[in-house]
This record gives sequence, C-alpha cells and structure tokens, in this order.
Amino acid sequence: MKTSPTLFSFEFLILNLILLVAFCSVSVFFNFYHYLGEIGIPVLWRGFLVGLEPMAAFLFRPFVISWITARNAFAVMMASMILLIGVSCSYIPAAGVAFLILLRIAHGAVFVVLTTAVIVLIVQYIPGEKSGQGFGIVSIATMIPLATLPPLTEAILPMVRNEADIYAGVSLFTLVALLSGLVLRKRLRGMLSRADASVLRRPGFTEIKENFRQRSVALLLSAAFFLYLAHATVFYFAKDLSLQTGVGRVGFFFAISMAMMMAVRVAAGRLFDRFNKLRSFRLGLAALVFCFVFLPSADSLRPFYLIGALYGLAMGVVLPLLNALLFSASPPSLRGLNTNLTLVALDGGYFLLPYLGGSLIALGAGFETLFYLAAGSALITLVLTLGLDRQDQDDPARFAQKNS
Repeated sequence: MKTSPTLFSFEFLILNLILLVAFCSVSVFFNFYHYLGEIGIPVLWRGFLVGLEPMAAFLFRPFVISWITARNAFAVMMASMILLIGVSCSYIPAAGVAFLILLRIAHGAVFVVLTTAVIVLIVQYIPGEKSGQGFGIVSIATMIPLATLPPLTEAILPMVRNEADIYAGVSLFTLVALLSGLVLRKRLRGMLSRADASVLRRPGFTEIKENFRQRSVALLLSAAFFLYLAHATVFYFAKDLSLQTGVGRVGFFFAISMAMMMAVRVAAGRLFDRFNKLRSFRLGLAALVFCFVFLPSADSLRPFYLIGALYGLAMGVVLPLLNALLFSASPPSLRGLNTNLTLVALDGGYFLLPYLGGSLIALGAGFETLFYLAAGSALITLVLTLGLDRQDQDDPARFAQKNS
C-alpha cells in the first residue's frame, strides 16, 4: 500500500525515531555482564542473564507478529513505550537473580512488542518503488544506537553511581519518543481510513500458511536466518579471533565496519532502487564469503582493518536489500508480518550462535573454525537466492507471482 508519494514523510521519520529509541533500550546493555559482576551476581548466572533478553525476544516474537496489525499497532506502540520506561527504571533497584530474571524477560517482551508495532506502521509508509532506500533508512535507525551508545555510556559513567543509572536514563529518550508518537495519532487515523481492509485485519492461519508456501518468501526468510547466523559470529567471536591471531584491537575493526555500513546506506540509499536488487544482493553475499574465509588469516592490522571495511560495505548492502526483496515479494497485507519475521531470524541467529560456537570451542575447535562455518552460512544464503527470479523486483505483484 502507498499512503504517501514520497518516502521521507513526517510519519516515516517519526516512526524511525521511535524505532531508534527502541534499539537504544537494548544497545545500552553492551556492558551488562560487567555490571552484573559489580553488583555481586555469581559468574554462573551472568551469561544466562545477559542472554535472557534476546532469548525472550526470540520466543515471544513469533506469537506477537500475527496479533499486531495496522489497526492496533499505534495503541500497542504507545503502551509499550510506557512499559519500557518502567522496565528501564527498574534496573536501579534490581539486585537479586530472581528479580533480574523477571526483569530481563519483561524487557525482551516489551522490546519485541514495541519494535513489532513500529515496523507494522513503518511499512505502510514505504513506497514499493523506493523499498531499497526505505529499508536502508530503517536499518540506519537500528544501527545508530550500536555505534553511539557504547562510547557515550563510557563517557558518562564516571559522572553517575553505576551502569544502572544509565540504563534508567535511556528512558528519557523513550519519553521523547512517546511524546512524538502523540503527534502521529491523527495522521495515522487518516492512513487507516484509506487503508485496504486486508491491511487492518489479522492474517488468518490459512493466509499465513500460504505465505510460507510462496517460494520467494520461504527462500528469503531462510536466507535471513543463515545471514544473521554468520553476522552473529563476528559480533560474538571477532575479539577472541583477533587475540588468537595476535592482532588484538578489535574495537577499531568494529568502528570501521560500522562506519562503512552507515556510509553506504546514506550515500547509496537511492542506488538500491536503481540497480537490480537481487544481483546487488548476491554480490554483497559473495563479498561476505570472502571476508569470513580470509579474516582468520589476517595476522596484521592492515589486512584486518581492510577486511573490516569490506565487511561493513557488504553488510551495508545486503541487509537493506534483503528486506527490500522480501517487501517486494509480499502482498501488502503481509508486509509487516514478513518484515517482522526477519527479526525472528535475527533473534534466532543471535540466540543460537553463542551456544553453538561455544560448544565447538569447548570441544577443541579454534576460533577460525567458527569463521569458516560463517563463510559456509553466508554461502548457503547465496545459494538460496539462486531460486529467486532473475528479473528486477520493482513490481511486487509480478515478483510474488513469478516466485510462487
């Protein structure tokens, strides 16, 4: 559905601001493991508590995405932000394991409900012919917290009592997002009055079943899982690999790759829709395979950082194009559902990879083995795209029909 002839509508920008704030609420916990040690949580529980929020997100999201529609998304979004403020502030008194378990589960659940509702609304404001650029902007909104909050937190930490004050302080961003959301009420009401009835109702079981039977959707969602599985390898194990190879200094590797991801999405956002999306997606995946294969061999800073730049460039291309391809393959009534299903794939990759990788390391594998397996995962993603139409995917109906 096209509710606006332009991509950068007021509604689209405000909704991306709210999405950015939602990701701030989880990105600020990059130092949570260290904080748990400071408040006396036993080592046995720390890793479990860190992973409990993404695990809760992974378990809750499949149930949430079929419940939230464009009709109820605004109310759900506003209620979720109010709950998120309470959750964020609850980290200050949280001290015992039992309290923290409940808090982390609640945090994961509220995050899932909020992001699902926001995405259901965002896709209503992305014109089909600008899907590549649109999802490039969406991905920037999710990345800015990861790039800015860690250094900002470290700078503020000496001025507060501990990390919990900063966790609670993020609720100020949520309050701003909540007030911004109030401005959208009348505008969204107008969008709903013009929306097709299929967008406003919950998709039925038969409709969801047929959605998964559509070849293009099934292939792209499978590709999303293997892509995020490979991506999680870098997030969790790049530091250990750099110590094994003797390079160290993984922080600058992440800074370079993150800068490249954001730069390519800002500078080349419009180009995503001018070139063949599927061909560009495959080229980006081929570059990722190269990065995973050769990163373990980078035993000096120059090749290590060059691969980091190429990795950021490739991820900056493939992630928004994955969502753009899925958007084009989906009927309007299921675009929100399918976009949220890519987040299920993300949750699954980031939840499963630490356990799978940790088990292999415990069995005696080196960290380079994990990156060779990540290369295999990226290669599987590339192979899955071979089942998609070779034509340009600018016409959603045509793309869905040819790949069903």
